[in-house]
Amino acid sequence: MQIGESIKQLRLENNLTQEELADRCELSKGFISQLERDLTSPSLDSLNDILESLGTNLAEFFSEKKEEKVLFSKDDFFQKTDKELGYQVDWIIPNAQKNEMEPILLNLEPNGKFMEFSPTQGQIFGYVLSGNVQLNLGKQVYKVKKGNSFYYQANVYHSLQNTSTRPASLLLVSTPPCF
Repeated sequence: MQIGESIKQLRLENNLTQEELADRCELSKGFISQLERDLTSPSLDSLNDILESLGTNLAEFFSEKKEEKVLFSKDDFFQKTDKELGYQVDWIIPNAQKNEMEPILLNLEPNGKFMEFSPTQGQIFGYVLSGNVQLNLGKQVYKVKKGNSFYYQANVYHSLQNTSTRPASLLLVSTPPCF
């Protein structure tokens, strides 16, 4: 880590000049300039004062920040196929179980059935990309066609199945993750 470059970045994010930062920390503008170019090193007390003036602290400043991945491709997918029940699940966001919601692509073969889920405090959203499916929600049964979506509280037993003779594909999102 280059301390000087990181301090300069924080200073610019706080819309401060070198002189303004120096005044807040009771240091010279020349010292801040040399520090930002990594020509000098601050004492621990000076660094602490500088970081406090920039709205952070030593722990946050030196923590390793991992860049969060935003875009995903098919290479990132994880796939599971259950030939007996006739479905394939693609987890389209890696490690989505650690997030607040979990999106998947579900492909159901003709007469295929996705597992039955027990009641939870979660919510499920679905959008049928192709084909037709049957949503079993407690004692209610819903026919969902291509282009239709559904959203429900998962507080009853629920499952999806393809009762037609053509394959079906859906985008499903659960919160919290449950797939």
